[in-house]
Amino acid sequence: MFRPDYSLRRAPAAAEDARRERRLEQIRGLKLNVVSEADSGWDRARRAWNLAADQRPRHVAFPETADDVVKLVTFAGGDGLRVAPQGTGHGAGALGSVDDAVLMRPTRMRDVAIDAGRRRARVGAGVTWSEVQAAAAEHGLAGLAGTSPEIGVVGYTLGGGLGWLARRYGLACNSVLAIDVVTANGVLLHVDREHEPDLFWALRGGGGSFGIVTALEFALYPVRELYAGALFWPQERAAEILATWQAWTSGVPDSVTSVGRLLNLPALLEIPESLRGRSFVLIEAACLATTDEGIELLRPLRELGPEIDTFTMLAPTSLGALHMDPVEPVPVSIDGWLLADLPTGAIDALVGAAGAGSGSPLLSVELRHLGGALLDAAPEYGALASLDARFATAAIGMVPSADRAAAVERHSAVVRAALAPWEADRNYPNFAERSSSVSDFHSPATCERLGRVKARYDPRDLIRSTHPIPTA
Repeated sequence: MFRPDYSLRRAPAAAEDARRERRLEQIRGLKLNVVSEADSGWDRARRAWNLAADQRPRHVAFPETADDVVKLVTFAGGDGLRVAPQGTGHGAGALGSVDDAVLMRPTRMRDVAIDAGRRRARVGAGVTWSEVQAAAAEHGLAGLAGTSPEIGVVGYTLGGGLGWLARRYGLACNSVLAIDVVTANGVLLHVDREHEPDLFWALRGGGGSFGIVTALEFALYPVRELYAGALFWPQERAAEILATWQAWTSGVPDSVTSVGRLLNLPALLEIPESLRGRSFVLIEAACLATTDEGIELLRPLRELGPEIDTFTMLAPTSLGALHMDPVEPVPVSIDGWLLADLPTGAIDALVGAAGAGSGSPLLSVELRHLGGALLDAAPEYGALASLDARFATAAIGMVPSADRAAAVERHSAVVRAALAPWEADRNYPNFAERSSSVSDFHSPATCERLGRVKARYDPRDLIRSTHPIPTA
């Protein structure tokens, strides 16, 4: 009778276990603050801010210097592993599987230096926008932060960067002045318009596929105060309010950036009782204006009789609370896209799909007014030079369970289908929470150039990023 030799079957597994143990000893020997599956802090180390992303990398490393990143890349490249840099993990859904990678968390690289005279900042890869704005505000300056104060500067900026000052100063990626980046062959480069200009171009809006950014230098702008806040109405008035807002956006100056929004607040104790469990239509705005100028700008909207009015003069450090983004990690699903236009028919379609009586499980559906400086495409800008659309849309839902996630995804699809006739030709990387093709965001010529840069600096595809760039 044939008897299988189980010892031969066990040998490869034992050999692999021994190899993994040697590899773990080697990477620990580099003193890169590595956490692996057997360690007690594993689950916290691998956790993204978006808790819906269940990340299971081979290791998680917390480098403290650019030299540490060079050691990490060199080790990973020699051991057949990839490296996936991730600051906060707000966009972790677009990263995909990292089971063949070392997840690099730069949270200990938090240096912030402000050069007030030249109006510029230099920050480490682990810095969040709240840290930048606090440091810059001491000099009457502000960076081009997004709506969430705790999002990482680097990831947000490499993917474009669309914030409260966007219509006046454009995308954050085009205010970048220099970048320190470790390439896939373990070389630390300082890139700008004169040094490695192709790589500098690609990183500004092309994402993080080309290397691991360890520091970023970017322009700051003279902003001490803004007239900013939100107006709330019952969601049953959504069609009327959004139509008036859309007409209002056609006449406001570039100094005004605003958002129209359908918001369904959960019945949580953390939410004020007057808002808890209610649904609203909101207009949020940040105006580079005085109080008197702001009052005049908002007059057409205030004439609609908002139930709540929070507008006041704010320092840039307070803008992070305007959009009411959660600060602590949450499980969330985000689907975003751009709209070429927003006529009355589009507003009616949106309200029908996600407004009062629609049964929408979405927390928020928002429309961000674009235009202004976002349409400028100067020759010196990066891969994402402009956004050729009138509005950016995002459908957002909390997904604490699989059933809830399925319901949110189904309704996000309903909203997107309703607005499909007005969808723009391109998408915006930072609003795409699922891994997407580079052609979704860029023209064929830009895609081809990005592929050539990828082939030059990372031909083996060592760097794992959101929305990866294939080599040409």
